[in-house]
Amino acid sequence: MRIKVCGMTDAEQVQQLDAMGVEFCGFIFYPKSPRFVFKYMPAINIKKIKGHINKVGVFVNAPSDEILQTVDSCGLYLAQLHGDESPKACEKISDYISVIKAFRLAEDDNILWKIKDYMEVADMFLFDTEGVGYGGTGKKFNWDALLGLNIDKPFFLSGGIQPTDIPALREFCKDKVAKDLFSIDVNSKFEVSPGIKDMDKVGAFVKELKG
Repeated sequence: MRIKVCGMTDAEQVQQLDAMGVEFCGFIFYPKSPRFVFKYMPAINIKKIKGHINKVGVFVNAPSDEILQTVDSCGLYLAQLHGDESPKACEKISDYISVIKAFRLAEDDNILWKIKDYMEVADMFLFDTEGVGYGGTGKKFNWDALLGLNIDKPFFLSGGIQPTDIPALREFCKDKVAKDLFSIDVNSKFEVSPGIKDMDKVGAFVKELKG
């Protein structure tokens, strides 16, 4: 199973993730986030990070020109749009770089209805937990809402995933919706402080999940 570790702010930790076989790392370019990466390192330092790991930029309602400039200056491989971006905005970005469109899910959301207008303009989806504002909540949404659905597009599963969730993830993967599960996405439950990961905890999780 592929893994994305989001909210990275330290280049050395990204290299450690790469050595572990983690496929994706996320850098948050939302100034209101405590993990806003430009508070910790400049674009050139992000661009210098090399390896097999795929660098994902997380943006919230940012102008398309700003996103594309950041993609270039930081050497990003994917753009995750985590705000209220319209299908048209997604399409404009996806003409330049692969796009992950994030959806923050509330308990009673009709997921297929939420994603339908984005099927042709996003390359992948990400499902996260609805909260106040646009940052991660560190809480799970009810994964049962996805069970039995045909998403018909690769998706990331996010929202407060923690080290003890491996049995639940394995159970989730037995459902037909998991044919489209592309990667899981972890962040705050693996931190010692915002943007700094507990690498022992991450390493143990990666080893068990991929084992």
